[in-house]
Amino acid sequence: MAQAGFEELVEDFEFLEDWEDRYRTVIELGKAMDPLPEALKVPATKVEGCASQVWLHLTWEGGKLHFEGESDAMIVRGLIAVLHRLYDGLTASEVAAIDARAELGRLGLNEHLSAQRSNGLRAMVERIQQQAAAAA
Repeated sequence: MAQAGFEELVEDFEFLEDWEDRYRTVIELGKAMDPLPEALKVPATKVEGCASQVWLHLTWEGGKLHFEGESDAMIVRGLIAVLHRLYDGLTASEVAAIDARAELGRLGLNEHLSAQRSNGLRAMVERIQQQAAAAA
């Protein structure tokens, strides 16, 4: 089961009639995120495999994942916000237990992202899962 914030997003998406509305919602989520400090935009936080520039800064506080991120592409920034709702505040074992593909599928993202965006999203999920495995 995903975080409460992600479940709220799933409920919101159920009321949106078409993908255009969902797309706009994802972009708005990205716009609402705080920018990643420039000092954290370094090679160690850069996610490879994304068509756009993507940085994820993950930390563990009290055994729980906290992360922030940024991208130079609006939709990808929104996808980071979606992943934040999915994973932030979970323990390493909880992160490992999430089937990201299935959860994101509940939002209809699987069918509507380009191949490049899907690859980038997969790269971000892999980064999060790898760091959770290392923290376990």
